[in-house]
Amino acid sequence: MSMSDSDSSSSFGGEYKNFKQISRERLLYEMLRSAKTGDSKSTWKVLIMDKLTVKIMSHSCKMADITDESVSLVEDIFKRRQPLPAMDAIYFIQPTRENVIMFLSDMSGRTPLYRKAFVFFSSPIPRELVMEIKKDAKVLPRIGALREMNLEYFAIDSQGFITNNERVLEDLFGEEENNRKAVACLNVMATRVATVFASLREFPFVRFRAAKSLDATTMTTFRDLIPTKLAAGVWDCLMKYKKSIPNFPQSETCELLIIDRTVDQIAPVIHEWTYDAMCHDLLNMEGNKYVHEVPGKNGGPPEKKEVLLEDHDPIWLELRHAHIADASERLHEKMTSFISKNKAAQIQHGSRGSGEMSTRDLQKMVQALPQYSEQIDKLSLHVEIAGKINRIIRESDLRELGQLEQDLVFGDAGMKEVIKFLTTKEDTTRENKLRLIMILAAIYPEKMEGEKGLNLMKVARLTNEDMIAVNNLRMLGGAPDTTKKSLTGALALKFDIHKKKRAARKDRSGEEETWQLSRFYPIIEELIEKVSKNELSNEDYPCLNDPSPTFHGTPYAGSVIHNPPAHSMRSRRTPTWARPRGSDDGYSSDSVLKHASSDFKKMGQRIFIFIVGGATRSELRVCHKLTGKLKREVILGSSSLDDPAQFITKLKMLSSEPEISLDDLQI
Repeated sequence: MSMSDSDSSSSFGGEYKNFKQISRERLLYEMLRSAKTGDSKSTWKVLIMDKLTVKIMSHSCKMADITDESVSLVEDIFKRRQPLPAMDAIYFIQPTRENVIMFLSDMSGRTPLYRKAFVFFSSPIPRELVMEIKKDAKVLPRIGALREMNLEYFAIDSQGFITNNERVLEDLFGEEENNRKAVACLNVMATRVATVFASLREFPFVRFRAAKSLDATTMTTFRDLIPTKLAAGVWDCLMKYKKSIPNFPQSETCELLIIDRTVDQIAPVIHEWTYDAMCHDLLNMEGNKYVHEVPGKNGGPPEKKEVLLEDHDPIWLELRHAHIADASERLHEKMTSFISKNKAAQIQHGSRGSGEMSTRDLQKMVQALPQYSEQIDKLSLHVEIAGKINRIIRESDLRELGQLEQDLVFGDAGMKEVIKFLTTKEDTTRENKLRLIMILAAIYPEKMEGEKGLNLMKVARLTNEDMIAVNNLRMLGGAPDTTKKSLTGALALKFDIHKKKRAARKDRSGEEETWQLSRFYPIIEELIEKVSKNELSNEDYPCLNDPSPTFHGTPYAGSVIHNPPAHSMRSRRTPTWARPRGSDDGYSSDSVLKHASSDFKKMGQRIFIFIVGGATRSELRVCHKLTGKLKREVILGSSSLDDPAQFITKLKMLSSEPEISLDDLQI
């Protein structure tokens, strides 16, 4: 029996693998495959998990992967289970008292549920629980392994993870003064973030967004200190890993930047025009699940079919970060190409005349060729999805709204244009009006104060709940509640200064042309580029390890020598619907494929960025784009991944009048 983190190298034979691959292989090989004793190599096993570890496993592995590692049955630790005394069991569980009690109950007594138990904990187990296990004399001989896997995150993407803290906004930014709940939330998050570095055998430089204070009269709140406190929590876990995990680096190997949602309140609500974001924003998908109708068997009524839009689908992988117009064009080209290479299809095409055919016509025609159904299924699915998205864009007049949103962000529009839009486009959905006003509130919070703000929300016919969401977005960024006096006066001064600065948008010289409505980019794009160039201000983003000059002085593979001057604000990008095909802006599918197949062996050190309070699909796209541009794998982490509707719902759950308590001031 061993009580240690598994000591296999994360590179698995020295080959560089991306974040999600490493997570998957640790679960399959370090955990499942290693649970073999001399007399049980050929036997099937039971895998027992709790509610969290089931999700950890399902984000990284398919059921077929698990079965291939000789697991015949997957069970919930809290459900009544059939005794299988001839079989070995693998427990992948959180190190909680409840889970340990259930495990001991399974394996104690004269007849345990299983022959032998291989126990893997998702994060470090408290010493008192280890002692509880060791003091049970009947259970001890029945344990084949007792290890800390240190893997307690959901790998949602090849370069993204979440810690599954869905109530972060409520727990950390809400009005209810519950310091204990907030600290507990940060502790769980810190533990889970740290397990990412345990899995990858990486020891980061830990940077965080510092609490802002202009002068002695400005009070620092608990909210201001969230990145600081999380960074300290992660650092504590890393220090323990340095002592306890075999082969854990003793010097820095990568960089971690911890920020929170207040750095960019626009990214979660603005319309992002990529295929992936549009699918999740407009199609009411449940997670990555898309439901569509397929022809019924034997001419029967249409049947509903569920498909997952994930990495195993090559068309999704190619087009997900492409602008919706680009994705639609490319799908049409793929369908046309399929027809041109297919004689039966050409004959059918010829019978319909030589005129230009729509993508929909091509789709119907190919579906009529049963011998090619397997090849065309996925292509046809994406043609249908893109068609549905384009129809919604047309019917909702989203282009005009999207243009106004981006004009607001870049200072080309203001209150006057918003009022004109709201009064002339009354058929715009309430949710879209709300999102437009939220963007206005994030950029110009002073325009939303008092009667001015109330009148604007009345023009938009927003509900009281919507108004609370708008006010909470302002509060999230540090805006004062106009009903509060004295103490919040200092906050008002601080907030207005920063907001005026953020509203200034400057051109980036030499920026490539891009698709219309893709000017917007999240603030983290510039932050990541600054991390890579070592241009982050030490005052605004201090480093817990105080990095030595030699670290940043090391030339990275593929690093850019000539760097344009960095701007702290979002800069203007020239839109054109007919963007040159050859340009590489991270939106085109060529770009995505090129970046996805990058030679990771030439990559420099990894950059991790963690956002407390939810990340967006635009931010995930930026990490993929910058991985190719910077030649460094950029990994995005967050407490959750939120689509606009989810983020707005979470904002509504916050109280509209946050208070400041003395407890908040304790660090």
